Amino acid sequence: MEKTKNNYGRFLLLWAGEFISSIGGGLTSFGLGLYIYQKTGSAADMALLTFLGFLPGLILKVPAGVLADRYDRRLLMMIGDGLSGLGVLFILICMLQGEAALWQIYLGTTISSVFSALLEPSYTATITDLLTKEQYSKANGLVSMAGSSRYLFSPVIAGFLLTVSDIKLILIIDICTFFLTVIAAAVVRRGITVSKQNKTEPFFSSMKEGWHAVSGNKGLLALVVVSSLICLFMGVFQVLGEPFVMSFSDQKTLGIAETAAASGMLVTSIILGIKGIKKHFVRALWMGLAVSGIGMALFAVTENVYLICTFGFLFFAALPFANNSLDYLARTNIPAELQGRAWGFIGFISQLGYVVAYGICGITADFIGDVTGTGVGGGSAITVIFSGVCLVIAALIMSGIKKIRELEQSSAEITAQKKETTGESVNGTA
Repeated sequence: MEKTKNNYGRFLLLWAGEFISSIGGGLTSFGLGLYIYQKTGSAADMALLTFLGFLPGLILKVPAGVLADRYDRRLLMMIGDGLSGLGVLFILICMLQGEAALWQIYLGTTISSVFSALLEPSYTATITDLLTKEQYSKANGLVSMAGSSRYLFSPVIAGFLLTVSDIKLILIIDICTFFLTVIAAAVVRRGITVSKQNKTEPFFSSMKEGWHAVSGNKGLLALVVVSSLICLFMGVFQVLGEPFVMSFSDQKTLGIAETAAASGMLVTSIILGIKGIKKHFVRALWMGLAVSGIGMALFAVTENVYLICTFGFLFFAALPFANNSLDYLARTNIPAELQGRAWGFIGFISQLGYVVAYGICGITADFIGDVTGTGVGGGSAITVIFSGVCLVIAALIMSGIKKIRELEQSSAEITAQKKETTGESVNGTA
């Protein structure tokens, strides 16, 4: 497919659909989390909801990545987005018949996660299909903003909706967003032409090539493994931030606090969407992670809502620099024809840290709260502070790994070589 500046408009349409979808998903995640917390008062039960919403998608990332390289990526996005709404619909039907049991909420969440697995590798690879290398950094800033919308807009919207209605209204709104995202993907699909493969490799052979694309580059593999450790610490914050704040406030305050904190990501994502990062990607990566770790640790040291919002803002403001740099270093070191399956493996390995976090942090917070007598709020605070300190340490360790630093040099060499051989910037075909 020819890469032109016109494709940036198609990317923006696709991005807008995912932006809306992220807000809808954030509404449901926030609402169901509060619903479970108010019924059980347990951080472990909230963490289990997050765990079940994440694990199926993680397990299926690798085969979904292979599918993204074998079939129409935009069609896979439409199928994944559309069918993931079935899980939300199931929960809504259960609630319309009375209060939904925990197992019904967990089952519906799992169903959504299974079909959502088709989306991420196809979406990530489609960005590579549409854009030139020079446009990646700006696009990544917008992608970070779309991902942050579930923390930026969803909490305050959900907090308001829950004061005038109940969880069922939130689920209905989320279901409606699926239609909009499917339409956006369909419009983009009609506007581009992708060359068909002349041969079809065996499925597991394709999967193996994706693994070799990652494991064959030692710097890339090191980056992904360290990213998994980072996801572990960040996953703790994602789960335990809410029960910590809820231990001394209400759902409306929680929604406002989450939105105020996540606005940090909005600010820096907009800046990166306009300016992008031009160089020193490794430095931006580890420094962004270190600042996020500092913000995370300070977030849980006080029950002052204003300070919580300030330190939460710091945490989220630094993340886009890290996400943008990590995405660029990985994307530019993977051949275009292997993007889908390679990103499947990258997502699987790096996000294993989230699985560990979601599996143990709730139980850990409840245990610490019982032992110290501080309850779930105190246990959550101690766990978050410890994880923030560990994130800073992991960032500093990353800065000293030579293989990761060499990824930036490798990316520059690939770009220079392509300019010499084609006489163009990066306007080739994919």
